[in-house]
Amino acid sequence: MKTKPDPKRVRFYLWVALAHLCLWTSHDLTNFKEPFWQILSNNIWRTSFITVLNFIFFEYTLAFVLQKRKYIIYNIVIAIVALFIFCMIWSFGLYSWRSLGIQVYMYHPFNHFDSREHALEAQMEFSVASVFFFGIIRHIYNYVNLKQAEQQLRIEKQAAELNYLRSQTNPHFLFNTLNNIYSLTRDKSDLAPESVLRLSKLLRFMLYETGGQFIAIEKELKIISDYLALEQLRYDESLRVNFNYDIEDMKQSIPPLLLIPLVENAFKHGVSETRGQPFVDIHLSVKNRQLMFVVKNSTEDSAEPGREKIGLSNLRRQLELLYTNYDLSVRQDLSVFIATLKIDLGSHV
Repeated sequence: MKTKPDPKRVRFYLWVALAHLCLWTSHDLTNFKEPFWQILSNNIWRTSFITVLNFIFFEYTLAFVLQKRKYIIYNIVIAIVALFIFCMIWSFGLYSWRSLGIQVYMYHPFNHFDSREHALEAQMEFSVASVFFFGIIRHIYNYVNLKQAEQQLRIEKQAAELNYLRSQTNPHFLFNTLNNIYSLTRDKSDLAPESVLRLSKLLRFMLYETGGQFIAIEKELKIISDYLALEQLRYDESLRVNFNYDIEDMKQSIPPLLLIPLVENAFKHGVSETRGQPFVDIHLSVKNRQLMFVVKNSTEDSAEPGREKIGLSNLRRQLELLYTNYDLSVRQDLSVFIATLKIDLGSHV
């Protein structure tokens, strides 16, 4: 059980006490004709006692009663004893506090009770009303905090999953690039040193530019262009690559390396498996926050549409976590594979 009061909870009870004070002061102003300062003094005196009592009851006693024990009968007995003690405090305690206030001129009695029993009954009614008041607001407060904590946990979980997906994308992307360089070195190509240099640029970009949540779209274009140039080193002039774009604002942001899986997929599972005249056509347009990215590449007529590759499935999951309005479709027409990505950039989660 906690022993040191949580400052945040203390502030919460002070705000509830202020609301309680205002409510009862307004109530008494409509029922008594005594001066305002006397009514206010009475309610400050009573509310101070009630606030401390309810804080102890809800934050300590209730937590102690609800502790997990070996036998539930222990909890029941403790609950009965605790309720009895607080009933005494709510009645006799508040009555004594009222009497002390009268003696120190902090409390001004407006009601004169016929007997002590009637006075205790009145204090008990006031105490029970305060318990319901503090209890209901405390329940709402805890519920809101719980929902906020769940939302924060959900955000953190999504961020962790996004980081994991990106950590998969980067090695997958680099692994395929290294395979390309390996094929050049195996053939003792003079282009191998240049390919290593281009790879180092890609690595530098991925290390220093893609650490945040967003990058400018012009930087995403640069890494696509560098990757295309690196891939073209592997092929002779038979490979046709066409990359064009129409973007109204080069500074608008998108998540880093979001588009590269579609480009990589075009080479690894399209161009590299094409025996005829391989080609890759890429078009990117961004207008009014509407992004469209179309990648067409050559493929073999006999290629079977099997299970979606890791790059595409990874991309789909990233889109689910990042945007509420998007569409990623892939299809194969004869010897052409087409991947189309549409994103409403304004629908970012």
